[in-house]
Amino acid sequence: MRPVEGMSVLVTGGGSGIGEGIARHLTALGAMVTISGRRAAKVHAVAESIGPRCRAVVGDVTSASDRSAMVEAALEHGGGGLDVLVNNAGNMYRGALSELREEQLLEIFHSNVIGAVMLTQVALDALRARQGAVIFMGSVHSQRAFPGASPYAATKGAIETLTGVLAAELGPQQVRVSCVRPGGVFTEINQRAGLGDDATAKARLDGLAPAHALGRLGTVAEVAEAVEYLARAEWATGNVLTIDGGLGLGVTNA
Repeated sequence: MRPVEGMSVLVTGGGSGIGEGIARHLTALGAMVTISGRRAAKVHAVAESIGPRCRAVVGDVTSASDRSAMVEAALEHGGGGLDVLVNNAGNMYRGALSELREEQLLEIFHSNVIGAVMLTQVALDALRARQGAVIFMGSVHSQRAFPGASPYAATKGAIETLTGVLAAELGPQQVRVSCVRPGGVFTEINQRAGLGDDATAKARLDGLAPAHALGRLGTVAEVAEAVEYLARAEWATGNVLTIDGGLGLGVTNA
């Protein structure tokens, strides 16, 4: 297992939720973490609260120039190299089939799939030089069918398939590619999905707790621990690591 101390890590979508949790977890273990996000105030506030081991760069993964800037910032902050790319940035789009709009479908595939793939392309030389790792963020939506969530589920299914293909492609270059598949974890994305304000969205997600075998939602810290493992494990590639409290099992606790 590689030590986290001294690792150079780039985490997209680091201004809140799981991305912020990953940044806090890895910097606490000694990594130099660069976080990116579209909302300047958010990413800068997170980086400032974490301290000098965390650097913020404002950018959108759907922008080619922003993707290049993210990698450049991570290389500078990480002492000239990059050990881990965490493709965490994403958005959610929900709706019944009869209500879906092509423009919004294209947007969510751009943010959740295409942006992550193209950022990985930009970072590849640096990752190859350090024999590093790429970690994508999947979702239990690829395992359980939630009506109205087809756009989001489709993007996460694509990401999980890409994980295996890219692991096979980049393995000979000593670049590991894996994916974390979380279950129910409350973050800002739940509100942006149209589930109401914070309190309403939290209440609706809490209602899903009995569908987890362990009877509760997860935390961003628990997801971050899974990311840490994949960043460190030198013989792990092509994995989709499920960390979902048993939500994907299809059980219901009465």
